[in-house]
Amino acid sequence: MTAEQTPAPAAPSRRTLGIMLLLTVLSAVLVLTAVGRTWAEGRAGTLDVSVTGGRISELPGGLALVGLAAAVAVFAVRGAGRLAVGALTLLAGLGAAAASVAGAGDTAALDSEAARKLALTGSAATEVSHTGWPWVALVGGVLLALAGLLTLRYGRGWPAMGSRYEAPTRKAPARTETPGDLWKALDRGEDPTAV
Repeated sequence: MTAEQTPAPAAPSRRTLGIMLLLTVLSAVLVLTAVGRTWAEGRAGTLDVSVTGGRISELPGGLALVGLAAAVAVFAVRGAGRLAVGALTLLAGLGAAAASVAGAGDTAALDSEAARKLALTGSAATEVSHTGWPWVALVGGVLLALAGLLTLRYGRGWPAMGSRYEAPTRKAPARTETPGDLWKALDRGEDPTAV
């Protein structure tokens, strides 16, 4: 094929928009479900203690909500604003993934729960075990980061809200010169005294 025969690159389709929305919703469901589940368990004396991902770190859940908000905002902005939303989504996904990995082995919240249950400061949990839920949150964070990459790559070609959703603009009143022009402006419903 010669340079003249090569087909033009296809315009970004609505399919990529649908994939981005699916990834965002799926990532939020994974992360928000995971942070509500037990991430670490142990014992405090004779008592069992456990903490959820939300107790270990609120960051993954908060960043998942940021990702959901960004998915809605992608329809309200265009151009550089859409690129900013894509970058925000990418960063939220990476942050949620990093916080999930950091929380996978964290025992500080479990130790705090042990001290609370025993009413002894400085108590530490023993027989500590960790569940697989932090890794589910990690997968959700990675999916959110992929949604951000899709937005950065294809977002400029996606449809946006129409102009009917924009705030109405007010027309400036016509300049009047004579008293007759003032009456005509009043007949049209305009305020000829408005500046």
